[in-house]
Amino acid sequence: MPVLKQAVLSFCCTDLPETITIADLGCASGPNTFIAVSEIISIMYKKCCELGRSPPEFRVFFNDLPGNDFNTIFQSLPAFQEKLQQENGPKFGPFFTAGVPGSFYGRLFPSKTLHFVHSSSSLHWLSQVPPELVDKVNPVINKGKIFISRTSPAALIDSYLRSEEIAPKGRMVLTLRGRTTPDPTSDQSCLLWDYLGQAFQDLVAKGVVEVEMLDGYYSPYYEPCPEEIQAEVEKEGSFAVDRLEVVALPWDYVSGGINYDRALTAKEMAKVMRAVNESMIGSHFGAGIMDRLFHRFMEIMAADTMEVEHVSLVVSLIRNA
Repeated sequence: MPVLKQAVLSFCCTDLPETITIADLGCASGPNTFIAVSEIISIMYKKCCELGRSPPEFRVFFNDLPGNDFNTIFQSLPAFQEKLQQENGPKFGPFFTAGVPGSFYGRLFPSKTLHFVHSSSSLHWLSQVPPELVDKVNPVINKGKIFISRTSPAALIDSYLRSEEIAPKGRMVLTLRGRTTPDPTSDQSCLLWDYLGQAFQDLVAKGVVEVEMLDGYYSPYYEPCPEEIQAEVEKEGSFAVDRLEVVALPWDYVSGGINYDRALTAKEMAKVMRAVNESMIGSHFGAGIMDRLFHRFMEIMAADTMEVEHVSLVVSLIRNA
């Protein structure tokens, strides 16, 4: 059974409050914004009906950074609520929503108010570049690199263990990029970033990017391994790990699963990397380098034969009583 569905069903077998509060962290504002919340609410509603319980009210918080397009979310809410009503029947509801702009690396909600928290594809981004990497007096060995290959996983894990905000026995289901190897500098974590770094170096060689600008740029990104997550959750002590699964996909999945079409995969991967990095790169180097940078990324990746899997970690946590 998928991790999210099992977590929701298990939660429904506890003493449920009259109003269930759900938070989606890093919700974005695209076509996928409502998918997880829709699944969570529908499973809860149907399970309560199966158990002969009165369906609860639902209160949903959509969270992302202040620059997220919350207006698009709000404009889409009536259609989303109508869709939930059609799928679950006329007795479904009430259903209340709110947007919560702010970084999930700080407090966002009052104490013990959340019952179910979901986050996908956000938590591998750190809140900031570790200060030791940008110390101009004593710079570390990452000179010329753009990817933070080593950092303390505790900073990542502690930031999203929302122990103050989640009610006892509340749940969190988190999906984030990870790795299966203990070494954070392995190709599994670093290969795509190495391609991007090579593309930057080529622009430096051509005089498009100044070397000092490159030396001052880092991507605040870290992919933990399952053992790190398990250890940090246990050390922090507020949650128990219910399930921790590894999902590995081949690179070709970005091009529709076509079996090893390297050129097409490189083209699609360049689009993905650009979408993820464009705002950060643009704010540091300017938007004018973007086309040349990611075209060169595509060429470098297409010419290489190395391939690793995309690894995601799916973690289901239960708040201790």
